[in-house]
Amino acid sequence: MTLKKYVLVGTGGRAEFFYGAIANTYRETSELVGLCDINSTRARHANQLLQDKYNYHAVDLYTADQFEQMIHDKQPDVVIVTSVDRTHHRYIIKALELGCDVITEKPMTVDEHKCQEIIDAVERTGQKVRVTFNYRYAPHHTKARELIADGTIGDVTSVHFEWLLNTEHGADYFRRWHRDKRNSGGLLVHKSTHHFDLVNFWIGSQPDTVFAMGDLLFYGRENAEERGETHFYARSTGSEVAKNDPFALPLDTNPNLKAMYLDAEHEDGYIRDQSVFGDGINIEDTMSVVVRYKNKAMLTYSLNAYMPWEGYRIAFNGTKGRIEMEVVEKSYVNAGGEKADEGALKRKTIKVFPMFAEAYEVEVEEKEGGHGGGDPVLLNDLFGDPVEDPFHRAADHVDGARSILTGIAANQSIRTGLPVKIDGLVHFNQ
Repeated sequence: MTLKKYVLVGTGGRAEFFYGAIANTYRETSELVGLCDINSTRARHANQLLQDKYNYHAVDLYTADQFEQMIHDKQPDVVIVTSVDRTHHRYIIKALELGCDVITEKPMTVDEHKCQEIIDAVERTGQKVRVTFNYRYAPHHTKARELIADGTIGDVTSVHFEWLLNTEHGADYFRRWHRDKRNSGGLLVHKSTHHFDLVNFWIGSQPDTVFAMGDLLFYGRENAEERGETHFYARSTGSEVAKNDPFALPLDTNPNLKAMYLDAEHEDGYIRDQSVFGDGINIEDTMSVVVRYKNKAMLTYSLNAYMPWEGYRIAFNGTKGRIEMEVVEKSYVNAGGEKADEGALKRKTIKVFPMFAEAYEVEVEEKEGGHGGGDPVLLNDLFGDPVEDPFHRAADHVDGARSILTGIAANQSIRTGLPVKIDGLVHFNQ
């Protein structure tokens, strides 16, 4: 069997999800042949993990300015992009132009201009882009799509979607590069891309008009001062003040975080453990969004990043009834533990309320793995021997665009106070 060759750019917290799968479960179908990162220390750490944790061979390492050289040297079939969000488009487009397909971590990119560049590059080159929406593959999310597609509640007319990020996972976005909207597009792009994609996936439609409000109401220095806080620090590691802060994340107490970030700081100055109550945060932590879809369905959505528990509640209202779903997830910090714990379930329920019949609970098969059991299914779809999927969970660049465009439009609406039409943001060539 001919192995499909992969290279990866961006060896931070999300990268191991992909290279670990290739080095472990999918050795018979896939081969990792190169790693690229702006930070050589971090890339060397990834290479060491490949050898020590996965008993895999070391691969050649390249710096960010050697990305094209890596592709010329290694001739990969696919480039995996797990770099900082604002750089995704650069690597995606160059990989496409050099004849490679792309697997990119979500979000595909952070604004409408970069999104249009990716759409144009796919059209120009004929290569393919896959966006890794692992939540599509979670059994309970697939079941929701199946119930809706089967007409269980008739035509969906509205969706109410409330997502809670807790004071462990939610806070983590305010410690690291995500806290600058230029890098991440804010949580309405970086995080909500999952959620907006799920709604598109569930109801089989596309966003049309978006209105949103959002603000920074909990994190940040000013909010802490308003609550009476007078003791501040810049970063957790080495700070006496931070020892009394439940939001602190010292890097020197976690071997993986230390090796990946603390030991790599001297190269690029990236500080992974900034105070969530410091200056320089320009993303929102409290957001509300209303979306009208092309099939006339409506979405009310909220995201709050400082809640006491992690998870979400969803209600689908239809012409024949209602579906309610509640999911509670385990807490986690990116790269601070096992990948299987990221987004793993604590409990879930799906209930159907028919219009003229008794309500009933829907049983869903339990599966192991991160993101509600979706991660292993996604990885098999990417690197294994995928089977025919009646639910069409594989997401391409169009799906990736439609998910982020809801968040991009929401950001624009927050800035202007006006509703935003999605069709005015980008043009699809197909």
